[in-house]
Amino acid sequence: MSAPTESVPDYMTPEVKALIGAEAPPFEARHPVEASEVRRFHQAVMDNAPRYWDSAAASRYGGPVAPIGFPVHAFRRAKDEPDPLDAMDQPDFDGLDRRLRPGLPPVLLPLKRLMNGGYEYELFRHARHGERIVVRSRYADIYQRNGRTGPIVFVVIEDTYETDRGERLLRSTNTMILR
Repeated sequence: MSAPTESVPDYMTPEVKALIGAEAPPFEARHPVEASEVRRFHQAVMDNAPRYWDSAAASRYGGPVAPIGFPVHAFRRAKDEPDPLDAMDQPDFDGLDRRLRPGLPPVLLPLKRLMNGGYEYELFRHARHGERIVVRSRYADIYQRNGRTGPIVFVVIEDTYETDRGERLLRSTNTMILR
């Protein structure tokens, strides 16, 4: 006689499926690409290429540019926006923010664990000093797989970074894992 099989919950409800394709309104970085921010970023990633500060070395780009991955980190918190770390003193704070991207509706599931499943990048061009960066986010896919320890839901988010004139800079695809 075989053991009864356990029923695996199906989290792909019509409400969750309806989130696929949902888009956040475009969000513009509060500041243009600034030389001081570019300097801190290229130092942090240890890329000392002169194209980031020397106009002659960056002539093929039309002037100094930011490292290719800079747009992802160009969005700083506003002065009046609460610091997410202020919640650390709350007993139920687990360090995770379930708002996967500003402007996107939450994926409301009773799964407690949230992990970053990784990023893929498609690079188009460097952002130039003085340009303004806009991000557009959408849920590209949401699907469930059943693992050894139970159901796993994958939330695939596509972020497209472009200038305020609509010139593409980079596309990021991030997979978040809920279990």
